[in-house]
Amino acid sequence: MNICRTKQQLKLAVREAQKQHLTIGFVPTMGYLHEGHASLLREARADNDIVVLSIFVNPMQFGPNEDLDRYPRDEERDIALAASCGTDIVFLPTAEEMYPKKPLTTIKVEEVTKRLCGASRPGHFDGVGLVVSKLFHLVQPNKAYFGMKDAQQVAVIEQMVQDLDMNVEIVPCPIIREPDGLALSSRNVYLSALHRVEATSLSLSLNRLHHKFIDNANITPDESIAFVRDEILTNTTGEIDYIELLHYPSLTVVDGQVSIGESLDNQRFIVAVAVKFGTTRLIDNALFQVGEVIERV
Repeated sequence: MNICRTKQQLKLAVREAQKQHLTIGFVPTMGYLHEGHASLLREARADNDIVVLSIFVNPMQFGPNEDLDRYPRDEERDIALAASCGTDIVFLPTAEEMYPKKPLTTIKVEEVTKRLCGASRPGHFDGVGLVVSKLFHLVQPNKAYFGMKDAQQVAVIEQMVQDLDMNVEIVPCPIIREPDGLALSSRNVYLSALHRVEATSLSLSLNRLHHKFIDNANITPDESIAFVRDEILTNTTGEIDYIELLHYPSLTVVDGQVSIGESLDNQRFIVAVAVKFGTTRLIDNALFQVGEVIERV
């Protein structure tokens, strides 16, 4: 496995793969890898000749008073997991390597960043857009793999790729969960014992909403949001950041008069939640087709 710590080393490794006309699958991460990341790497391994993993805690996507300094890191463990998944190249740059000078260029994706984490974390997706754009230029992948736990991030990156005619296929991959339903996240390590138990309410509330859709096809968006809110408030001490039901991937508001069970030209919806347990903010979501869940919790 080739470990690259500079952009020049990465460019040389990519150039060698391109000379051999090899396809490149890319998995960008912030490290502290878990089974969710491993599933992306395995998907990339199955689809491509070369698999590139980046591990970079991007300071540009953290706002004031967020957890940049304490974001979990374990390089040795990450490299071992990457090797076990058949990764060919690992890119491990420092912040100074990625941003030798303060960047004067921004990547700002409108509309799809207005709600959810875009509203809660101003500037977050500007930082995501910038670093992913830089990484795409460096790696030049045929396909890039992203987990749907960060569904808004997937929508933002897909929009950026479309608008800028980037020559890469975005591959959204299913949420990977613990046996009790908690979506895997590097930040789960922060949870206290009590909050770890309570955090399962995110997936449980979405799962129960799925059953309500089955029992009552005409449940409205407002009723859906109220149901999830009541479930979380009743069963946890968490502080709700947001609960929203939106069209996906446009992330536009669903008309309050439209019920989920109606036939609306194969539309997709997302129910997305963000809840803070102590100092740890967790997100989760479920995607729904009209009258049918397309991603089970």
